[in-house]
Amino acid sequence: MRKNNRAEPLTNNENKPIDEIPLPDLKVPGTWKKIIAGIRHIPPVYWLIMVSVLFVLFLIIAPTYIWTIFLWSLKTQKVLISLVLIFGLISISLIWSAGQRIDVWVFTYFNMHGHRSPWLDWIMLFSTQIGNGLFAMIIAIIFYFSGERLLAYALVLGTLSLWFVVEFIKVLIHRTRPYKKIENSRIVGSQARGYSFPSGHTSQSFFMATFLLLYYQPNFFIWLGVYVIAFFVGITRIYVGMHYPRDVLGGAMLGTACGLVGVIINSSF
Repeated sequence: MRKNNRAEPLTNNENKPIDEIPLPDLKVPGTWKKIIAGIRHIPPVYWLIMVSVLFVLFLIIAPTYIWTIFLWSLKTQKVLISLVLIFGLISISLIWSAGQRIDVWVFTYFNMHGHRSPWLDWIMLFSTQIGNGLFAMIIAIIFYFSGERLLAYALVLGTLSLWFVVEFIKVLIHRTRPYKKIENSRIVGSQARGYSFPSGHTSQSFFMATFLLLYYQPNFFIWLGVYVIAFFVGITRIYVGMHYPRDVLGGAMLGTACGLVGVIINSSF
């Protein structure tokens, strides 16, 4: 059940709501809905504890030489510092009331504007899973059994590290998700628990894009295509009602920075 502590909807020049009739939410039926609901009802602090435990287990399981090289090869980079600085500025900007109004306007456009066909909702709901940490783990398993074991280790380490950082920042900043604040907002799929800033799915998609692209060094069109996919994942997070634009932008900066760290470390092997 949605909470009633929502902000007033945006209005036009005639002081009438932008959307007189709210668009219906997309409902996920059957067993999949129960699984998602069970995951969503896990409190944020438990996620933070779980990620911490997984991170420690990885430290124990990973070979010693992996960590020796990881720690030795981490270097200061100008691009990395710039990304972290931008992320910090975005975080600070959350106290800016004008920024919140822009966030609400952009969120309202992508989440509530126009006609939404069920097939489009399902495409968005499916595409947003590219930014799921479990998707990264599946990719890492594929790399491991295909002989790319070092790459698999680096991908798992980066995913767990990013996951931990995202959950920690969410608890620290404590930003409420938009579907709880904006009147008539749509929920496509199920309600995500926890806090809104930064977007974990967007962070993960940009992390994987940066890490894998810099590792394989493909041509320009593949670079462009992969980053378009990562950007699209960010748009889906607004579309499904779970994040504001600045959540997505912050997630993109954080994920890209973590991807660069992963490449710096992995380049020393």
